[in-house]
Amino acid sequence: MRTAYSVETVRTAERALMARLPEGALMQRAAAGLAAACAQLLGRVYGSRVVLLVGSGDNGGDALYAGARLARRGAGVAAVLLSPERTHQGGLAALRRAGGTVADPSDAAGEVIRAADLVVDGIVGIGGRGGLRSDAARLAALAGASRAVVVAVDLPSGVEADSGEVRGDAVRADLTVTFGTHKPALLIDPAREYAGSVRLVDIGLELPEEAELEALQHADVAALLPVPRAESDKYRRGVVGIAAGSARYPGAAVLAVSGALRGGAGAVRYVGPAGSAVIARFPETLISDRGPAKAGRVQAWVVGPGAGDDAATVAEVLEADVPVLVDADGLRLADPDAVRARTAPTLMTPHAGEAAALLGVAREEVEGARLAAVRELASRYRAAVLLKGSTTLVADPDGGPVRVNATGTPWLATAGSGDVLSGLSGSLLAAGLSARDAASVAAYLHGLAGRYAADGAPAGAHDVADAIPGAWRDVRG
Repeated sequence: MRTAYSVETVRTAERALMARLPEGALMQRAAAGLAAACAQLLGRVYGSRVVLLVGSGDNGGDALYAGARLARRGAGVAAVLLSPERTHQGGLAALRRAGGTVADPSDAAGEVIRAADLVVDGIVGIGGRGGLRSDAARLAALAGASRAVVVAVDLPSGVEADSGEVRGDAVRADLTVTFGTHKPALLIDPAREYAGSVRLVDIGLELPEEAELEALQHADVAALLPVPRAESDKYRRGVVGIAAGSARYPGAAVLAVSGALRGGAGAVRYVGPAGSAVIARFPETLISDRGPAKAGRVQAWVVGPGAGDDAATVAEVLEADVPVLVDADGLRLADPDAVRARTAPTLMTPHAGEAAALLGVAREEVEGARLAAVRELASRYRAAVLLKGSTTLVADPDGGPVRVNATGTPWLATAGSGDVLSGLSGSLLAAGLSARDAASVAAYLHGLAGRYAADGAPAGAHDVADAIPGAWRDVRG
């Protein structure tokens, strides 16, 4: 499992470690890791041209010491100092001793950057707020427009470490070399797209057990997947109810059922007006036309995909004393007080537009501050929340680390993909996973299935559903 920690937590751990180490040793560890990553990118260090964009903080010191290491190996290294009077003096002296030079941060810096093979972004550290100032933004733009590989120190300058927000100009890196632990912005959009690839350098930090963010990996997901035992039958494996679809949107019901059938539950009950379409595609589905309360025993419900204006069914499902997943039209139709009053687990699965409507804010506000939005939704509605997007976030109403998932692909932005995810998540709920785990595992598998289905080309939601077993086997194997 990958974890990310807040700026405050990282700085506390750094202070504790520096108290036990000789002065400057921690910065040297970071610089060594940074220089090694840069050398690997360059391939041949001798004769290469490296430019350091150096601000006033420790990131600037890391860049200068790393530049000195590269200069000693024969690279031509030039440092552009944005705050000469506040530059890390030890790092600057080391660079000069190694043969590095200082470039004027005026228009002449553009020529140096355009000729570079690699540019190191050491402008702003993890405490930066509000985007880059104009002089730094100009240099960042020059680096982005050059042929050079751009390497960010710890975090791309201009993004906000704790929130993943980008409130102005920021460096777009090809690689970010981060120290000790991931920072939340490296895992959450919109900041994540500025980071490029991320390389973690261990510098010996001792961090608390509970992180700000968690990102599951194959082994974590495999440990959570439900596996039937010899004595299992379809009821012991869990039955999921799907209340979805309408005369206008029968396909939503079919797709939700398709995701549910591949999610580990033993059986799927369908309630709604699209029964004929569902049974024609999936004859193993148990069909009922008597409403959710009389459909038969279920261990979890999914309500809302393609429901149109059927508020009565949504309200009836919310009264059930089993876990309930609310998606799509269900999010619009559900009574907020009824959601908050539930005692059984509730999982809400909005995209950014739906989240904005639930919070009463503009969609752009949710997209720009996704971590804050998912936490606020979970707190306000007393429900687990899966916020869909290029990085899917899962928050629990009781707090704790937010789960982040990035297994998906832009090809998943297709009609019906969310219906498949809802069915898959609901099936995992019925199989006994907590709302947080069901959402996290479903997002992981759904993202992998999207990759496999697309394979670099467009894919439909039904293709994603068909690829779920392959993703499941990959995780288990």
